[in-house]
Amino acid sequence: MPLASILRKHHHRIVDEWVLRLHESVSERYGQRPLSELFVTVTRANEANYSVLVDSNYSLIDEHIKWITRIRLEGGFSLSEVQNAYELYRVVLVPIILRHLRGTEQVNTMQKLNECLFYTITRFSNYFQSLHEEQIRAHAGSLEKEVEKRTRELAESESKYRVLVEEISDGYFVNQNGRIVFANQAFCDLHGYTLEEMVGKAYTEIIAPRSLPAVQKLYEKRMAGEDSKDLYIYLRLDKNHNSLPTENKVKRIIYQGEHAVAGICRDITERMATEKRIREAERFAHIGKLTTSLAHEIRNPLCAVKMNSQILLKNAGFDGNDKRRMEIVVNEISRLERILDEMLDFAKPLTLQMKRCSIREILDSCLETMDVRLKAKEISVKRRYARRRLPRLLLDPEKIEQAVINILINSIDALSTGGRIEISARPVRGNRDYLAVEITDTGPGISAEDLRYVFDPFFSSKKKGTGLGLANVKKIMEAHGGRVGVSSKKPTGTLVSLTLPVKEEIV
Repeated sequence: MPLASILRKHHHRIVDEWVLRLHESVSERYGQRPLSELFVTVTRANEANYSVLVDSNYSLIDEHIKWITRIRLEGGFSLSEVQNAYELYRVVLVPIILRHLRGTEQVNTMQKLNECLFYTITRFSNYFQSLHEEQIRAHAGSLEKEVEKRTRELAESESKYRVLVEEISDGYFVNQNGRIVFANQAFCDLHGYTLEEMVGKAYTEIIAPRSLPAVQKLYEKRMAGEDSKDLYIYLRLDKNHNSLPTENKVKRIIYQGEHAVAGICRDITERMATEKRIREAERFAHIGKLTTSLAHEIRNPLCAVKMNSQILLKNAGFDGNDKRRMEIVVNEISRLERILDEMLDFAKPLTLQMKRCSIREILDSCLETMDVRLKAKEISVKRRYARRRLPRLLLDPEKIEQAVINILINSIDALSTGGRIEISARPVRGNRDYLAVEITDTGPGISAEDLRYVFDPFFSSKKKGTGLGLANVKKIMEAHGGRVGVSSKKPTGTLVSLTLPVKEEIV
């Protein structure tokens, strides 16, 4: 029987089996799609494949690729999911070919099928990557514009703030012969002293040791009439011995008949924190662009290697050690694809789907998800939740689960068999506007040197780590208006704390 007749005869069987396998075995996303939609997309794909196998006409397959790519990208499908969907055509058709064709005709048809799928998956992958790159570039451009906007707003805000503070709440002082002889209330408040305590105090007592040599040098040069900076930043020392960043603008004057230095100082703690956040946003924008470029450059050849490895594994008759080696190749390529997906996820802007949630339920769900890995290493888990009812938080549960699971994975990887994890949730002591989640393990801990870099993208002490786990945790927490901290001492274990804002609703 000619191939065309075979394909026409089994048209409905091919479509039905393809749809069934697609709906049940490829991925959760395909399982959630309506069967009516899958019948439409699969029928068009089957007709396009028929055109290639029977008439060597690729025009229908090209049209199908352009059509299905946009649909699947908008639906959030990954490249590998759709590649696997196309591969199901081989799974469905090969038994039919083997049953109805023999000899040279069978071999030629199998060759046509391989060529058809190789062309389809390659063209689809290239088109998918091209459209995906356009989306990423659009996201990167949007992020750059947002950074520029916030930088401009910061500059405008800073200008208004400078005028306002210099007129109203800056600290004014006069330093004469090394002592404060005049100060306004704002200057006293900045340092935590009363006016009586401040007047007559040596200026060296309110400057942090780290900044003292430089400030003394500037003061001596100005008193000597030499050129020196009018505006400088230093660390002031308050009554509680806290070192705080301060901007000081000074001028040599005559005060009560003698030379002195008058100054206007103000606290710049918030400004420096804001500038740090902007620098970090710019750094992440750059990392995102670089990551996206590298990921796509790697993915294209990786897809080709994986596809051909899978074809070889299915059709080349490998057995024994040779088959195992090929399976290892395919598995390792899949692991690399997951790493690339993590890199691309990290590069994308974070969008939150906020709703009221129980943090206790989220933590329990995370522990249930990790149950198999915990049992495999005989790790015990102790839950310590506040006795009082915890507030329901306004957050994105999927993102918070992702953050907690990333931390749990790190703990499990660090622990030896029989280790222990403790997870707690309670209002922050002294500030009930925040809720703290703490995850502690009894692992080997993190060195003081590594502790400084744990939130840096791509920093990892694990052999197969991507270095994006804690970086993503930090990104998620900051998007929620919260924060994350890590404390650790070798070899006593590690504590990771997540602090989330509370918008009151006790349930």
